[in-house]
Amino acid sequence: MHPSAPSAGPRHHTIEAPAGRLHLVEQGTGPLVLLVHGFPESWYSWRRQLPALAAAGYRAVALDVRGYGRSSRPAATDAYRMLDLVADNAAVVRALGEDGAVVVGHDWGANIAAASALLHPGIFRAVGLLSVPYAPPGGPRPSEIFGRIGGPEQEFYVSYFQEPGRAEAEIEPDVRGWIAGFYAALSADTMPAEGAPDPHFVARAGGRLRDRFPGGALPGWLTEEDLDVYAGEFERTGLTGALNRYRNMDRDWEDLAEYAGAPITQPALFAGGALDASTAWMADAIDAFPATLPGLASCHVLDGCGHWIQQERPDEVNRLLVDWLGSLPG
Repeated sequence: MHPSAPSAGPRHHTIEAPAGRLHLVEQGTGPLVLLVHGFPESWYSWRRQLPALAAAGYRAVALDVRGYGRSSRPAATDAYRMLDLVADNAAVVRALGEDGAVVVGHDWGANIAAASALLHPGIFRAVGLLSVPYAPPGGPRPSEIFGRIGGPEQEFYVSYFQEPGRAEAEIEPDVRGWIAGFYAALSADTMPAEGAPDPHFVARAGGRLRDRFPGGALPGWLTEEDLDVYAGEFERTGLTGALNRYRNMDRDWEDLAEYAGAPITQPALFAGGALDASTAWMADAIDAFPATLPGLASCHVLDGCGHWIQQERPDEVNRLLVDWLGSLPG
């Protein structure tokens, strides 16, 4: 692949998909690279990757996952199960007139990207995972695992998100402030000091997740204008569509039971932050990559980096992605 001439700016459009409507932001021409965001983000989390991938000769497409931004927000909670999100990704590839794509995801998007590659290896020829490593389906029921984390005095955030309306009641009266605090809590330059209360937990006696968010300045990667973009979308849409992803983890466990223990065999990349709790908590999953990601060609843990890896360290992530993409067959 030879670098293309400087590309035109990003183009917004929508396609019809199982979700109803999906909003896409596209830049560049060449092999398709589909970028899938996590919580609580949007296509905008890939704003620094779109021009870099386009300049390197790729058709970079970032979507608003169903429930987010300008994409449709189905009312039913079970409309956000993994099978439906994978179907959306496959529909994007078809709607763009392509036979296949490389799929790259961050946070929940990494899980969605991994499931897309697992279920549709003929469509998704390679998979890049940022922040959340691949762990094959199977094991104990997720609600049971997360219910045991925290103990009698505090509750893990994934469990806190399960009851419809509960987290919304905390977040939606002050979306901008909550989003800013959540980003800061997981960013390398603003996360709570070692020994401070962990922002991934809620006190069981009337606590809120934001009670443990740091105050003060925004993370270095997040400008006031960036925050306006994120907050403006969630103020318009509410948080239920985004939170419904967490509310389908037991359904996913049932839906994907036949894939228990299954590896992803396509060429793969993983990159995580050394200061990201996801990287630390899932260290065993990274250690298992020789069995679970036998096609892994590139694995990186970035020193001094938190959870929002492609926004905290965009130049480094862009370089990793472009080098990896250039190494893929075909």
